[in-house]
Amino acid sequence: MNKSAEVYRIVSEIPKGNVMTYGQIGNIVCIHPRLVGQRLYANTDPESIPCHRVVNSLGGVAEKYAFGGGEVQNQKLRKEGVEFIGNRVNLEKCLYKRNH
Repeated sequence: MNKSAEVYRIVSEIPKGNVMTYGQIGNIVCIHPRLVGQRLYANTDPESIPCHRVVNSLGGVAEKYAFGGGEVQNQKLRKEGVEFIGNRVNLEKCLYKRNH
C-alpha cells in the first residue's frame, strides 16, 4: 500500500468526536507530519476520508484546511462533539489512540 493510501485508511478510521494529530499518523505511516498534511490537502473524498479530524500536536486546526479554512474545520469538529479549550481541541479528552 502506498503512503497516501495508508494515510487515508487511518484517517477514515477516526471516529466522530475524536481527532488524531499529523504526528501520530506520520509515526504510524513512517513519514514526516508535514507530508501527512500535504496528502490530506490533496484529499478528493472528504466524505469518506474525514481529514477535518486531523489537528496539529497542540490541538490546533489547519488555517489552510482544504475545504473552507480553519473556521470550517473548527465548526465540523464542534458539530461532531469534539471538545475545545479556547481555540484548541482538548487532546486529553478527544485524542484517538489507535493500535498500529
